[in-house]
Amino acid sequence: MADPVAEVTEATVKLVLDDVTGEMVTRNELKKRTQKRTRKAANQARSKEAAEQREKNPKAAPKPKAEEPTQLDPDAMFKQGFLSEVYKERPVKPVVTRFPPEPNGYLHLGHAKAIAIDFGFARYHGGNTILRFDDTNPDEEEEVYFEWIIKIVKWLGFTPSAITYSSDYFQRLFDLAKELIKKEKAYVCHCNEAEIKLQRGGKEGKEGPRYRCKHAEQDVETNLQKFQDMHDGKYEPQTAFLRMKQDIENGNPQMWDLAAYRIPKKQKQHVRAPTWKIFPTYDFTHCLVDSFENITHSLCTTEFILSRESYEWLNKSLEVYEPMQREFGRLNVSGTIMSKRALKKLVEGGVVRGWDDPRLYTLIAIRRRGIPPGALLAFVNELGVTTAKTVIQIVRFEQTVRRYLENTVPRVSLVLDPVPVTIEDIEETIDLDVPYSPKDPKFGTHKVRFTKTVYIDRSDFREEDIKGYFRLAPGKTVGLLNTPHPIKATSFTKDEATGKVTGISAVFDKESKPKTYIQWVPDNSIKLEVRIHRPLFKSDDPTAVEGGFMNDINPDSETVYTEALIEEGFNEIRQKAPWPVTAGEAEGDSGPETVRFQALRVGYFAMDSDSTDDKIVLNRIVSLKEDSGKN
Repeated sequence: MADPVAEVTEATVKLVLDDVTGEMVTRNELKKRTQKRTRKAANQARSKEAAEQREKNPKAAPKPKAEEPTQLDPDAMFKQGFLSEVYKERPVKPVVTRFPPEPNGYLHLGHAKAIAIDFGFARYHGGNTILRFDDTNPDEEEEVYFEWIIKIVKWLGFTPSAITYSSDYFQRLFDLAKELIKKEKAYVCHCNEAEIKLQRGGKEGKEGPRYRCKHAEQDVETNLQKFQDMHDGKYEPQTAFLRMKQDIENGNPQMWDLAAYRIPKKQKQHVRAPTWKIFPTYDFTHCLVDSFENITHSLCTTEFILSRESYEWLNKSLEVYEPMQREFGRLNVSGTIMSKRALKKLVEGGVVRGWDDPRLYTLIAIRRRGIPPGALLAFVNELGVTTAKTVIQIVRFEQTVRRYLENTVPRVSLVLDPVPVTIEDIEETIDLDVPYSPKDPKFGTHKVRFTKTVYIDRSDFREEDIKGYFRLAPGKTVGLLNTPHPIKATSFTKDEATGKVTGISAVFDKESKPKTYIQWVPDNSIKLEVRIHRPLFKSDDPTAVEGGFMNDINPDSETVYTEALIEEGFNEIRQKAPWPVTAGEAEGDSGPETVRFQALRVGYFAMDSDSTDDKIVLNRIVSLKEDSGKN
């Protein structure tokens, strides 16, 4: 079986120092960078020469080229494309949108796109966004979901103009349902599920003719009385419900006499409306509450595109203000699952630590993993918004996160599986002044003690040298990052029982130029636990695996290092968090996950919520960028 420590650091074998940036890169990468810099220098020289010529002959000066933006315009998806066309359809001010989650589960990555669109669209057009809980199904709702939805919206940096609940409008909705009955556009039905399926044409509406049930022939007074009886609790659960009298001959299934009110099976008391015994459906509630709240643009995913017709039908039938519904493509990620039922099975089965396990793609899990909210929004912006369903590979998402972190977090040294190296010719501890970032001096510097005994990663030492290996081995020289001289290993000791190396002796090699550099930490560094996470599933589509997604679990999705060491600069990083400072994390109520940094040669990390005063736990956010030329 492969050494998991070696897996983590294998990507950094054969690294050399980039003198310009201070980074350790492969020879191929350094060659590319050098060539790019040479081309850039040549272009600059040509530009300088052209500028001098323009000064001598101004009339011949060409029109200057526009500079390429260094990053995507965060408003790009509202200025052009699908969302720009949506606004042109109804160019009103002020714009009012809503984000309407059902409080029956934790939000996932796809919801981040919806939040960014709903809040961003209104902000761009100078309007407001309402956070509205669609709390019409008390059987499935829990208070913890309400709390976390509010936290996640705030974490992403958005502030709703109001927080409302569909239950705020229960009486108004009930009154409108009676109006619909009076207009002979609704009736109380007593059919069971099998009967309704037949009325709707059987499976997918293709097994027979569609027809209305006999209850649709009831007069208005009968329907009004039965609906009142439903309200008063005179019917058992699922024995009566109000249906809209739409257009059974229409080719759209969302017009086949949809349910408007139901009696829930569990009869769980509604927290905010404890006296109510019947509850409106999504199809009845959503468009009307949009109308009540003066929503101008009701933006939702394309799974509701067929619902647009029934949405408009109901508002027109009741002669209320009509918002405009438009649909954008849903965001899905391959290689994982997001359905609440499947996630619940993983949690209850002990496969993961909880709903916020960093291997999941719920937003509370993404937050715990340490992914910054700004990286999520950058990802949505990169993808843009169309009507097409988007299925993105996890590696693309992680690449966006990696780019976002590269220039926004400090860097320190971390050793996952430490082995001590005694440098025989160090006479006294040397204090080194090490930058937190080789690229940006604003990050500042910190002191690192260069002690007689230092610790390197076990995977950076071999007992016997081999061709093509450039790290430490007996008689071989390697550079220690940010130290004045490379070291050469002279001998080592090992535990004969386990076969593990227990210590390495080395001396300075002031004459040689090392072929690679490795990270290290000084004696008496901070001990901590580090969790390296990999994909939870082995395939791109776990639900398609024979026997179900539980047969696709990756047994090596988490590796835990309990003896890891990190340099003392970590304490300063912890004190100065959040890294980076973003709107959603600057309020002082953010968690330990805002302590983010790059561990040189290892990856990007954040503190985990399992951390205590006595024990620090880290999660890897993403690995370092891997060059295709590495081996």
